[in-house]
Amino acid sequence: MSEQLDDQRRIEESIDRAADRIGSVWPLHSFVTANPLSGFEDEPFHQAVAEGQRLFGGRGYPRPSVFRRAWEDGRIDPDVLHAELEARGIDRDPEDLLAEMAEGDAERGEPDTATEEVDRVLSKWLAAFLDEGEAKWPMPNREEGFYAAWRSVAPYDGDAPGCDDPDDLPETATAALEAVLADYPVGQWDDILAHHLAALPGWSGFIKQRIDDDTDRWQERYPITLAEYLAVRLTLADLLDAPIEPEADAVESGGDGPAGDVADVDGDVPLAESWLTAWEESYRDRLLEGLDDGVADPSSGDDGERPAAQLVFCIDTRSEVIRRHIEAQGPYETHGYAGFFGVPMRYRGHDSAGEADACPPIVEPEHHVVDRPDADGDAATARERWTGLADAATHHFETLKKNVVAAFTFVEGAGGAYGSAMATRTLAPSAIAKLGAAVDERVPSAREICSPAIDSEEYDDHDHADHDLPQGMSLEEKVEYAASAFELMGWTVFARLVVFAGHASETTNNPFGSSLDCGACAGNPGGPNARVLAAICNDEDVRDALRDRGFEIPEDTVFLAGEHNTTTDELALFDDGVPESHREDIERLREDLASARAGAAAERTAATTGGDPDAGVDEVERRAADWAETRPEWGLAGNASFVIGPRDLTDGRNLHGRAFLHSYDWTTDPDGEALEGIMTGPLVVTQWINNQYYFATVDNAVYGSGSKITQNPVGNVGVVQGNGGDLMTGLPLQSLKVADERPYHQPLRLTAVIHAPVERVTEILRTHEQVEHLADNGWIGDLTVVDPERDNAVFRYLGDLEWETDAAADPAAPVAQSAADD
Repeated sequence: MSEQLDDQRRIEESIDRAADRIGSVWPLHSFVTANPLSGFEDEPFHQAVAEGQRLFGGRGYPRPSVFRRAWEDGRIDPDVLHAELEARGIDRDPEDLLAEMAEGDAERGEPDTATEEVDRVLSKWLAAFLDEGEAKWPMPNREEGFYAAWRSVAPYDGDAPGCDDPDDLPETATAALEAVLADYPVGQWDDILAHHLAALPGWSGFIKQRIDDDTDRWQERYPITLAEYLAVRLTLADLLDAPIEPEADAVESGGDGPAGDVADVDGDVPLAESWLTAWEESYRDRLLEGLDDGVADPSSGDDGERPAAQLVFCIDTRSEVIRRHIEAQGPYETHGYAGFFGVPMRYRGHDSAGEADACPPIVEPEHHVVDRPDADGDAATARERWTGLADAATHHFETLKKNVVAAFTFVEGAGGAYGSAMATRTLAPSAIAKLGAAVDERVPSAREICSPAIDSEEYDDHDHADHDLPQGMSLEEKVEYAASAFELMGWTVFARLVVFAGHASETTNNPFGSSLDCGACAGNPGGPNARVLAAICNDEDVRDALRDRGFEIPEDTVFLAGEHNTTTDELALFDDGVPESHREDIERLREDLASARAGAAAERTAATTGGDPDAGVDEVERRAADWAETRPEWGLAGNASFVIGPRDLTDGRNLHGRAFLHSYDWTTDPDGEALEGIMTGPLVVTQWINNQYYFATVDNAVYGSGSKITQNPVGNVGVVQGNGGDLMTGLPLQSLKVADERPYHQPLRLTAVIHAPVERVTEILRTHEQVEHLADNGWIGDLTVVDPERDNAVFRYLGDLEWETDAAADPAAPVAQSAADD
């Protein structure tokens, strides 16, 4: 008995260790961009990608053809490349190196046939078990757990030989694992279990995420564990005579394996990383050239004049474009702040049956907030009537389409009308968009009849909601959220209008729609968070408390929320509660926002509209409404840098939508607490986003999701390629590439630039090991500090808390700044 318990404990520990190497995968309705190799961030980048190839078969560096195009296009500076190669002892012509890398670039190997069959059968049952309400005939016995449910149906599955009765299989998942692993030494269990988790990283990553989400109602009702997943997989492998242990030469047989591309796990840095680093350094140099090195004390430039309005956007790279065009319209100030606006909440909208965490995955929600109707007026009645009719019609329509008997009569009776509607949507999507806009104008939106209930007194249960989250928030908490926002952005002056602009996308027939929404809100729109912070800042009790903390908010300052539609670049203002005294300000702002929208849309669509400025808005609206459009917008493609500093640092510079911009004034942050919050929060998240785009571009078959054209949604949780197989983990080709061999996204690791004293940044790195590891191990490609206390001398991070100065920027500066010099 004791020996059996020891085996069970060893299996559990082996599963835990193996699961650490698997990245989490979120459902499509709240798609969260994450580093697919996040389990290896404690290792140097080149070793991690070698491990990634061994486990997943994915390449870790761009193909030689991608480097060649960057080299020929001038994106890799020759001097920078030669310096990088020389530093690694390589004295050869770049053309010869590219040719050599291309010759060694191998194609992906063929998988074992029996293993393919295991993957196919297991994926079939995972899709059935993990379905979230899509299947009309759900898998039976799901409430008993995955292994028990599969064991009960396996005898009826012709793909599982030797199972004529459930009793032919071990009774529990633990017993099934013990039965298979008993034939192998305990020392091999970690490798075996990691190998089988990595065989279907999409499904195993989704299971891992669902287990970690303690609010997932599907997991509560139909539980699944990684042990159950592995029990079914190993049992199927045994039944189908598939190999149980990984091959010894898994690195070579797993895929691309070109010379110069993949190092041994403990080997030297490969040649491909030299090219990648040179490309990143070339980008960094151009970025630094575009920054204003005359900004030392941002507060000193404050002449006391109030801007016409202040608009706070998410740090999202798409905000960089619209911010430039707004600032060009007049005396407007724009700022960048993580798009959940510092309010970690679980939110339920008025029309929503479910709830969503409106904060980054690395932040735990701390409040439960719901929308409440403001009054039972005509607007609320009109909306309820319309949504009730629309919901009933949609439900009836879907029932007729999917009912086995009614489907035939439905086609006979409604086929003509349905076909005409399909033809109109296909041939004239702009007409559909205009019709939708007309309906929206007549039907009150949810935000017009509801407001987020943020005070704990607005709830019957003043203490806790589901899963022990407090309902609403206290006055002290509201004050803290407002103060944190102002401190992080370094605000000392407030305009008459202050707009917190969340963002969301608008697309049709797009399974990856949530990937275009706000990543800081866990793949959800950011409008609700903006509304909550605006309501907090308009609270007179909050404003009184803020004055005691040094924030003198004028009596005539009004805070309001908005939402930036990143597909159409329209910025909707939620101004229902704005007093009449500010109506002229609002109308002027609306006019300027419309002009800014036209400019931003024209910039984004210049290649497809021939540069016609008047065609830009029409084109982006068509993309949003066209259900055949595989690329409604580029999303965060192109992201390459994160700039933390005052707007003056980048004001007037065209960063081409490639930079995350977070407002920060070092002079208003004497203790460095605001910068610490940015580096441990938004910097980590932007690294996740950057690496998701990087790996999905480098190897889309493994770390992305292939072409949208051949994808099929499954179970309301994800997509598969074709009619089955693994759940796809990353972005589709259309989000990353212009064509199969021509990426739009340039696969570069993140360049981070911080405008702050270098000693302050060093201390934060020393205190927070996770952030230091990201910089030391190359997950952040380059970390640069522009030090305002040293005439904006440029310091580049070398690792191990050491820095070197950029001689070109500051010849008189010391050669190195290390931790010992602090």
